[in-house]
Amino acid sequence: MPELRKDPITGRWVIISTDRSKRPSDFSRERAIIKGGQFCPFCPGNESKTPPEILAYRSSENGKRDTPGWNLRIIPNKFPALGIEGHLDRQADGMFDKMNGIGAHEVVIETPNHMEHLATMPVKQVEDVLWAFRDRILDLKQDRRFKYILVFKNHGEAAGASLEHPHSQLIALPILPKQVVEELEGAKRYFANKERCIFCDIIRQEMETRVRIAAENPDFVTISPYAARFPFETWILPKRHESAFENSPRNFYENLARMLRNILAKALHVLDSPAYNLVLHTSPIEENTNDYYHWHLEIMPKLTKTAGFEWGTGFYINPTPPEEAAKFLREASVEELQPVGS
Repeated sequence: MPELRKDPITGRWVIISTDRSKRPSDFSRERAIIKGGQFCPFCPGNESKTPPEILAYRSSENGKRDTPGWNLRIIPNKFPALGIEGHLDRQADGMFDKMNGIGAHEVVIETPNHMEHLATMPVKQVEDVLWAFRDRILDLKQDRRFKYILVFKNHGEAAGASLEHPHSQLIALPILPKQVVEELEGAKRYFANKERCIFCDIIRQEMETRVRIAAENPDFVTISPYAARFPFETWILPKRHESAFENSPRNFYENLARMLRNILAKALHVLDSPAYNLVLHTSPIEENTNDYYHWHLEIMPKLTKTAGFEWGTGFYINPTPPEEAAKFLREASVEELQPVGS
């Protein structure tokens, strides 16, 4: 029999197919292969083809802006979802509400190497990407118009990437995203009842049972959540309570880089280079230090399609139980994966 499982944080229900579960080889998917060979505005030498950089990490302090020699580069999105200039101007439109589309939309070009990606980069380069997220969050949160900063990555065309050069995106929003609100409200209710962080309790229980742990290191644990919406969905969480990504101790970022590279390499090995979405969920700008919320990274391989049932009900059918997904990832060997050019 299939199982209905309830997400303990949001209250969302998920159908888990336990009887005819799909193994990694059972999925028909579009592989995320970086081909290269065509013009790419993100490659070194093409800096003039992008908006002027906001921030860049260079090995040489004397490097000029918008020139080659960078290790990581952040630019405004050429086609932003929201505009940085202006006022919110909240107003009524009859019974409806509207405001100006104010926000920031930035692109983090993760590496000058077109053929690399997070699963194959050296750990130091992955760590630089995480530091870039932190630097931009700390800067953008000073703008009082913004309430939330979302960091996300689309890897592969099937996951929504329009350019194959490795990159992530940040969008600063004047409102809180609905999915984040659901998590925040669920975490607040749990804390009000038990005076404990629900994420900390989940981590504690998962580390005791160990059936849904996909990977672990001294500072982080990766789990397949109990009510996973998607096959091989994983969450990376800090083991100790941290409410905001940008406030984490400096030494955390190296181990987070190791964990992120490791779990993506395992997914690449087990699932044969899948497209995936990566999202950072952290506390809102106005209350980024609290006892009830716990920041985390969510990784969702694109193995199934969202269709009428999901749109009509708001909950999902997952054909691979998270216990099996975690086992496949936990046992995957990634020793043979090396950084490009090594």
